[in-house]
Amino acid sequence: MSESMDIHEILQYLPHRFPFLLVDRVLECEPGVRIRALKNVSINEPFFPGHFPHHPVMPGVLIVESLAQAAAILSFKTVKARPDDGSVYYLAGVDGARFKRPVHAGDQLHLEVELSRHMRDVYKFKGVAKVDGKLAAECEVTCVRRAIA
Repeated sequence: MSESMDIHEILQYLPHRFPFLLVDRVLECEPGVRIRALKNVSINEPFFPGHFPHHPVMPGVLIVESLAQAAAILSFKTVKARPDDGSVYYLAGVDGARFKRPVHAGDQLHLEVELSRHMRDVYKFKGVAKVDGKLAAECEVTCVRRAIA
C-alpha cells in the first residue's frame, strides 16, 4: 500500500528539526520497498550565505542527508515504529556517492529511495535525487537502528 505524508506526519517519523529537517513531503511510501519524497530548496536555507554566496548551490553532503532522512522514514514505516518508540536510525555508511549536477536555490529535489537489504537492525538503500527529472546525485546509504539511551 502506497501512502503520502505531509510535514506534520513527517515530523512524527524524523527526530530532525529546523534547520536540519530536509524532507518536506512524502509522495509515496511502500513500507519495505521504496519511498518518494520532496525537498524544496529555498534561498532562505541557512547554508546558502556561506556556500557559494554568489552562486547558491546545495552542498552535496546535504543532498545525501536528504536521501538518508527519506530512508529513515521508510525504515520506521517498515517496522511500524517511530523515534519516540525508543529508537533512532543513524547513518552508518555512504557508498558510491556521485554528484551529476548542482542543486540551486529554487529547485525542487525529488528523492527516490529503495530498500536493497534489511538484516536485523541494519538497512541498506539505493537513493537517487533528481531535479526536473534529471539526475542530480546518487548513492547507497546504510542506516542502523539503535535504542535511544
